[in-house]
Amino acid sequence: MQGFIGRRVISGTRQLSNLRPWQRCSFSQVAQSEDAHNGVHIPKMPQFDYSPPPYTGPTAEEILAQRKEYLSPSMFYFYNKPLNIVDGKMQYLFDENGRRYLDGFGGIATVSCGHCHPDVVEAIVNQTKKLQHSTILYLNHAIGDFAQALASKLPANLKVVFFTNSGTEANELAMLIARLYTGCHDIISLRNAYHGNAAGTMGATAQANWKFNVIQSGVHHAMNPDPYRGVFGSDGEKYAKDVQDLIDFGTSGHVAAFISEAIQGVGGIVELAPGYLPAVYNSVKKAGGLFIADEVQSGFARTGSNFWGFEGHGVVPDIVTMAKSIGNGIPLGAVVTTPEVAEVLTRRNYFNTFGGNPVCTAAGLAVLKVIEKEGLQENAFVVGSYMKERLTALKNKYELIGDVRGKGLMLGVELVTDRQLKTPAKAETIHLMDKMKDLGVLIGKGGFYGNVFRITPPLCFTKEDADFLVDAMDYTMSKV
Repeated sequence: MQGFIGRRVISGTRQLSNLRPWQRCSFSQVAQSEDAHNGVHIPKMPQFDYSPPPYTGPTAEEILAQRKEYLSPSMFYFYNKPLNIVDGKMQYLFDENGRRYLDGFGGIATVSCGHCHPDVVEAIVNQTKKLQHSTILYLNHAIGDFAQALASKLPANLKVVFFTNSGTEANELAMLIARLYTGCHDIISLRNAYHGNAAGTMGATAQANWKFNVIQSGVHHAMNPDPYRGVFGSDGEKYAKDVQDLIDFGTSGHVAAFISEAIQGVGGIVELAPGYLPAVYNSVKKAGGLFIADEVQSGFARTGSNFWGFEGHGVVPDIVTMAKSIGNGIPLGAVVTTPEVAEVLTRRNYFNTFGGNPVCTAAGLAVLKVIEKEGLQENAFVVGSYMKERLTALKNKYELIGDVRGKGLMLGVELVTDRQLKTPAKAETIHLMDKMKDLGVLIGKGGFYGNVFRITPPLCFTKEDADFLVDAMDYTMSKV
């Protein structure tokens, strides 16, 4: 591990009196045990009043052997020694030995209310006992109740909902609707974007890691308005000119849509440069196109400051896609658009067998109620802002951290071996994730180079949890 860079860059002359309380100690104030070798505090996990029942199922080794024989070899996993997760409660997960882990990844930004939130579980169980599935060809109030509640969270005339089973399905449908409505085939997406892995969405996705060599037509990828790695820094309007150039020189002058995440999730928690989306919106509208907001990861209060990521950019889309946090882990997605745009699907038959089934929509409605009742949007803002401050302080301490970014509880920490060259620290990222897991903290990774920590925990995350996560990162970095 000699290539690891963990050099401290805080000035030794900095006065402790100028620091915030949590900056005056190397690690968390809850840390009580010490490293026997150097006296450094080892972070201690916050107390939590739950113990899972004894696990009597197969071991991690047995499950891994079974997986290798019977499941697709394309399924990869984290860590040198994969975890066998058997129980979950709110922001914590438990392995086969009953060991508790702080979940800083949230099932890839999917667990919003918390693992096995009692209100969501109750809604699922009660609906399952009454009616698990029939068909939308019959009437049932569950799908309508959730659609109405969902529409109430969106601006303008965005009130017609079509339910799907995933984010990929939602984006596929949104792209289809845009092409039908405009009569154009060309769609503009962003480099570094991820919108799914089906035929159309793979075309909109713009990372080689996620694209197979199959026909992907009609999508143009614009320069990514990445404030950290982009050529124009944080100047959103300069990046937006590339979209106008694509329209002028890569299409007939008319387009079907522009699709974008408000914060790129798989791409490494990349925030779009300020001023970018309003400028692009104008160009796309002049070309007759629709604006598709992919809220699969940034939606449902995760960014804290707003319920939807696009709201932070001052724009109103024509179509909004969503999944992940919508159901707290239940397979559920949705496309929401205006009555005028939605009308195009009546030209032919369009159907989704499981989309909008009673169990999933009952879960979705329960999620909305929990977010509201427990003030999870405000919590995401308060705790997320606090954690980002703490992570930014770590950046001032370790040259290994090149950038800290994101909003609310959708945060990214990019690791580099050279700050000037921004050389991706791929091996270091994997190593540190493993070491943080050993301390009881689970986080994700992303970005084209796999060198960005993705921190997307359940929205019930507390400041004590944030302290523990950051302290664990601090501790592991101090060891390399």
